[in-house]
Amino acid sequence: MDGAALIHEPVAVLAVLLAFLGLLFWSNQRSFGQKIFRFAPLLVFAYFVPTILSNTGVIPLESELYDFVKTWLLPASLLLLTLSVDVKGIIGLGRNAVLLFLGATLAIVISGPIALWACSSLIPVDMYDQAWRGLSALAGSWIGGGANMIALKEHAGASDSMMSVIVVVDVAVANLWMAILLWFAGREKEMDASINADRTSLDALREKVATYAEMVKRPTDLGSLLLICALGVGGAVVATALAGYMPDIGDFIKRGSFTWIVILVSAFGLAASFTPLKKLEGAGASHMGSVFLYLLVTTIGAKAEFSEIAKPENIGFVVVGLVWMLLHAIVLLSMRHWLKAPIFFVAVGSKANIGGAASAPIVASAFHPALAPVGVLLAVGGYVLGTFAALVCSFMLKLVL
Repeated sequence: MDGAALIHEPVAVLAVLLAFLGLLFWSNQRSFGQKIFRFAPLLVFAYFVPTILSNTGVIPLESELYDFVKTWLLPASLLLLTLSVDVKGIIGLGRNAVLLFLGATLAIVISGPIALWACSSLIPVDMYDQAWRGLSALAGSWIGGGANMIALKEHAGASDSMMSVIVVVDVAVANLWMAILLWFAGREKEMDASINADRTSLDALREKVATYAEMVKRPTDLGSLLLICALGVGGAVVATALAGYMPDIGDFIKRGSFTWIVILVSAFGLAASFTPLKKLEGAGASHMGSVFLYLLVTTIGAKAEFSEIAKPENIGFVVVGLVWMLLHAIVLLSMRHWLKAPIFFVAVGSKANIGGAASAPIVASAFHPALAPVGVLLAVGGYVLGTFAALVCSFMLKLVL
């Protein structure tokens, strides 16, 4: 916990973040707010304003609250958001979702060595040996998440001091890219219209979910709200307990890991969507899930320590990371243009790699709450591919220096 922050008690920080979110949504109902959010989506503000608050010492950069939200409220959110999911509709999204996800993985593999080669002059010669090793760990993080990052750290032999630099690059660059993807979410229709993207399956899924929500909509009552909360939080608790009994799957999904928790809680939600519990959507299940998810967005933003970027030992590696991400974006946007695919597939395919299960559902739900499970499913694919693809990238990075 950061005791130097003006507001540092977890409950007080929670009050600040909830008040801020309430102000954002109140503004969204006013004409002045709608004009602002037309330029920059509400989610971007939900992400970056807490960053400003934490980096200026108003709220802490580290807090028990942030860990609590990720550990418990993210799984609860995923369960509630999948209650009304249309499984057939997700499957019907077609090949473009898979192609752009695989394209995102390939783009990370090939862009890393190119970025290192192009920016090698910015890295001190005496750091060359550790540079490729640290960037190998970054490749693991960007193709699957934290577990793959550790696996590649051990494989490449990156030192702890190098890893402290790599973590700064990871957080700074990945958070910036996430903000851009959230901005895309607010402009998806214009962006898709500019290339005549085929939105048929995406719009059909949204319309089907919206139609169902309208059909079961009813006044919210206390009993339903309590059942929604019990289902979400209870599902998170059960999934966390069961994750400890799940087997290791290679090096990318470990027993008791957060990945298992996400898989299990998503399975609970999908199973519940075939039962009468699905009708809780009419009482506000996805809205409650969205409350948890928006709170998660604020805590992720609050943890981003951008002051670390300016340190001399970090600048060269940050530039490598920025070029790496830029090339990744160029590859994906070029593929999208060729495939005439919606920008949604670029956003969720990218974050399923860079961020995994913690952020892919956030980006997906920014387009529509019904699409959160797409982010979860692709994120699991990112975990599976992560170690193997990052090993290839590591080999290529070693050849550069």
